[in-house]
Amino acid sequence: MSRIPGRGEEPLVWIAFSGRVDLPWQRLLSPGFRHCFAALADSRGWTVVDPLAGRTVVERLALAPDFDLPEFWRRAGFRVLGPFSPAPPRRRIIALIAPFTCVTVCLRLLGRDDAFVFTPRALYRRLAMVLASGDRKKFLKASSPNP
Repeated sequence: MSRIPGRGEEPLVWIAFSGRVDLPWQRLLSPGFRHCFAALADSRGWTVVDPLAGRTVVERLALAPDFDLPEFWRRAGFRVLGPFSPAPPRRRIIALIAPFTCVTVCLRLLGRDDAFVFTPRALYRRLAMVLASGDRKKFLKASSPNP
């Protein structure tokens, strides 16, 4: 596997998108964009944050520190964007009123405050748009999205 970039003190974040359906109402969302979750990479390895319907899973994976988890997810059929360098912590009014969803969890991990991003597809489009715009202050690299 290739070496994961940026394995310094500050964790890097990857966001993965899936078409998995856990609840019947999720079928209303766009195919391939019915759920999102995150992986944080640091010098010791990987931590996955997966906000599921009934609980939120935060798990340190027993993988080699240089394991390429985003590439593994891509081969499994997920769309993956990243790595992202999270923005510094600050108070956000929108965080107080936003519902707790997979999208808001991913936005909070990134330190983003996108008020009108409610669905995984909208999050994917927003992050892909920022990456395509060349704004490299917060976002280091864009992986090639799956067709």
